[in-house]
Amino acid sequence: MSSRNLDANRDAAPSESDAGSTRSQALSAAGRALSTAEILFHRAVAESVGLSPGDHKYLDVLIQNGPMSAGQLAERTGLTTGAVTGIIDRLEKAGLVRRARDPEDRRKVIIELREDEAGKRIGPAFAGLGEAMETLNADYTDEELGIILDYMTRCADILREQTQRLRDRTSDQ
Repeated sequence: MSSRNLDANRDAAPSESDAGSTRSQALSAAGRALSTAEILFHRAVAESVGLSPGDHKYLDVLIQNGPMSAGQLAERTGLTTGAVTGIIDRLEKAGLVRRARDPEDRRKVIIELREDEAGKRIGPAFAGLGEAMETLNADYTDEELGIILDYMTRCADILREQTQRLRDRTSDQ
């Protein structure tokens, strides 16, 4: 969307306070629609490679953060170490991760992504999405993409903070 389209949307608003409220409501609705679309997409990706949606996203934690211990994965996800062991077992059985000894402490086991296998199995599910997103991105200027990136990054930060707040509240009960 070019900035002239953004300006047209601003000019169409009846008043400053109404516009802010309407824009906030529209952003909230769009955010909810995006969240739902993402969940449904990732569910379809997971099912296409024989994973549960949860296991697919826990695999994504490894993809984004690199090798880690089961305890670290539990800490990042808020799951118990027992639940994480089950996830790792399923991902290992699917050939997507492997357990390896920590080179610095041989008593520890590190969970490593099998990048070749993960890329081969999961990558094709994202090919169409990647192309579609590149086409969408081309509709925006670099400045607009910078603003979108800032907004998305800050939204993710807020979600992480709110997730932790909910976990803390639950653990206090």
